[in-house]
Amino acid sequence: MRKSKLIGAGLLVSSLVLTGCSSGPAGSNAKQDPDATLELWTRTTPGGPGEKATLKLVAGFEKATGKKVEVTAIFDDFETKLQQRAAQKNLPDIVLNDVTQLGAMHSQGLVREIDLKKIKSSGDIAPQGLASGKGPDAKQYGIPYSAQASALLIRKDWREKLGLKAPADWDDFAAMAKKFTTGDPDGNGKSDTHGLAAPLSTKRGYASWYFSNFLWAAGGDFITEVGRGSYRPAMTTPQSVEAVQWFRDLGCKDKTIQPGAVTMDSPPTNETFEAGKTGMFVVGPYLLPRFDETLGKDKYEVVPMPKGPMDSTVLAEGGSVYLMAGSENEAGQDDFADFVVSVDGQKLGMEGETGYLVQLPVNRKVDISEVRSDPRWKTYAEIYESSARYAPSIPNWTPVRQTTADTINALVADCGLDTKAELKELDGKLKGILDEQGIAAS
Repeated sequence: MRKSKLIGAGLLVSSLVLTGCSSGPAGSNAKQDPDATLELWTRTTPGGPGEKATLKLVAGFEKATGKKVEVTAIFDDFETKLQQRAAQKNLPDIVLNDVTQLGAMHSQGLVREIDLKKIKSSGDIAPQGLASGKGPDAKQYGIPYSAQASALLIRKDWREKLGLKAPADWDDFAAMAKKFTTGDPDGNGKSDTHGLAAPLSTKRGYASWYFSNFLWAAGGDFITEVGRGSYRPAMTTPQSVEAVQWFRDLGCKDKTIQPGAVTMDSPPTNETFEAGKTGMFVVGPYLLPRFDETLGKDKYEVVPMPKGPMDSTVLAEGGSVYLMAGSENEAGQDDFADFVVSVDGQKLGMEGETGYLVQLPVNRKVDISEVRSDPRWKTYAEIYESSARYAPSIPNWTPVRQTTADTINALVADCGLDTKAELKELDGKLKGILDEQGIAAS
């Protein structure tokens, strides 16, 4: 999971950006130069595979359009440095960042509205992807270029040894988790395996991030939109309570979640799966290269999530192109956004075994199997197309995720807590967050 640290209303930064021009919306009066070099910031480790993949994509753009782009990779203190540039009224032209950053960047006045008529390939973008780039006012402020969705990884060798089929629903899922925990699937004669790997730490909201794949499949929600841009807490609905109780029972009653899950984020949880301590893991495609190397491609399989009480909706995430306010080359910004989501740009971004920029294509005209022959990637792409859902684009999603993570973590950590009472208290906290952001339904 990639999460941002940008929080708060950012009123000072917003005012600085909005006053960067003499009048009108941010960036609307900047003197235009269609030949000006574009400055692009990408939130990734300098010198790492993400930067190299970005440079490769940029080279393709430059060759196709003749326009020039300067790339800067920043990971540490990315948001702080972006705010510093905003204070100087000198934002980069383009930013590649998490899709979950839209609300914060829009509320701070850092991004400009995107005219989809100028993005020729926008009509080919998956609807849920395009919707992820809309702000509370229903205007477009981001263009997704890479997507990811969750699927279920299963120890295939364990499943076959125990004579099990891939789970079709939650009952099957719970039963497989129990068998993997009690049936000695690795054959070592010890009780040292567990059914499900789950990062349930409160750190950066991991527990909420992971649990969303189950909450939404039950028809539950963290918050529910009521009218355009207004929300109410939803963790006490019957569907949400059912999802929480079922998931909690995996740990508290069945004891099928790995020990110490409530203190684990992704890295130690990944290790339980590759070390043969857990048999199922709900996660995105980015771990396939790692697990192929450490565990062995023949030892595990990728399948869609089993159907929950409502459906099999899973979490969608990814990266978006943001066109920053105040640019002197808006035409170049538009051209870059269009290239990234075009068929050629998407295929170029997917090239490479590990150093790729695009995980799953957002352009529906792109068949991922034409670039990656591994059928597991096709499975992920099909899940994204049919079952994936993004978190809502509210001004600041971080406190919602963190607050819900605190409660989910506590309920799994302390099996004596009352589920409904804790969720009622959580809804009260969520109401406060929505009030603070000015988006609470009346």
